[in-house]
Amino acid sequence: MSSNIFTPSNQIRLTNVSVVRLKKGGKRFEIACYKNKVTEWRNNVETDLDNVLQTRSVFVNVSKGQTAKQEDLQAAFKTGDLDKIILEILRKGEQQVSEKERTQSLTNLSRDIATTVADKCINPSTNRPYTVTMIEKAMTEMHFSVNPNRSAKQQALEVIKQLQEKKVIPIARAQMRVRVVVGGKEGKRVREKVVGFVKVEDEDWGEDYEMVCLIDPGHFRTITDAVAGETKGRGQVEVLNIKDTEDRDEAF
Repeated sequence: MSSNIFTPSNQIRLTNVSVVRLKKGGKRFEIACYKNKVTEWRNNVETDLDNVLQTRSVFVNVSKGQTAKQEDLQAAFKTGDLDKIILEILRKGEQQVSEKERTQSLTNLSRDIATTVADKCINPSTNRPYTVTMIEKAMTEMHFSVNPNRSAKQQALEVIKQLQEKKVIPIARAQMRVRVVVGGKEGKRVREKVVGFVKVEDEDWGEDYEMVCLIDPGHFRTITDAVAGETKGRGQVEVLNIKDTEDRDEAF
C-alpha cells in the first residue's frame, strides 16, 4: 500500500482527490490529482505538475492505494520513465467523477459562461446590459452544449457568436470609453492612425490633443500601440469605463 498519500498527515489531501484513469495494454492505470486542476492543466491554465498531482505515483486503484507494478508499466507504456507515463495518463485518460459532481460542475461552468457574456455584452437596441439569468435563458433556447474541457472564456465567445448568428436576442460586445491624450503636435498623426477604430465623442485641440471615444475592446491594443508609436511612449490611453450603457434611473 502506498504510504505517501494515506499517512495521517496527508489524509486531508484525499478530500480533494480526482482520479484520472487510462486503460492500456489490457490493464487499468490511475493517477491521483487535485479536483479542477486536470481541466486547468489541459487548458494550459495550470502548467506546474506539482499543483496537479497528489503524488507522482501510478496506481491500479487509487482508492485502495494499490500502486502499479514496474513491469506492468514497462509492458504497457514501453518506458520506465514515470513522468512520461504520468503525462500520457494525464493527457489521454478519463477523469473519474460521479454523476452528481459532473452535473454540478457543468452547472457551475454554464453559470460562469453566462456571467462572462453578461459582463462583456449589451442589448444594442437599448444600450443596457443583460442579466446573467437572461443570458442563461438564451443559451437554453439555442440549446448551447457546455463543453467541460473548454474554459468559460472560450465558450463565452462561442455563445456570443451563436446568439448573433441565430438572432436569439439582440446582442453586441459592450464598447470601452477611453481618453487619449497626446502632445498637440502629435495629435493629427495619432488621430489619423486611430480614427478608423473609434467613435469620437469629444475632442479638444490645445497644447495637448485630447480625445474621448468609444472602441471595441478588441481594438484596445491597436489604439495603445498606435499612440505609443507616434509619441515614443509619451501619450496616454485611459480607460474611462468598460461598458457603453446608458445612465438612466429605472425602476427594477
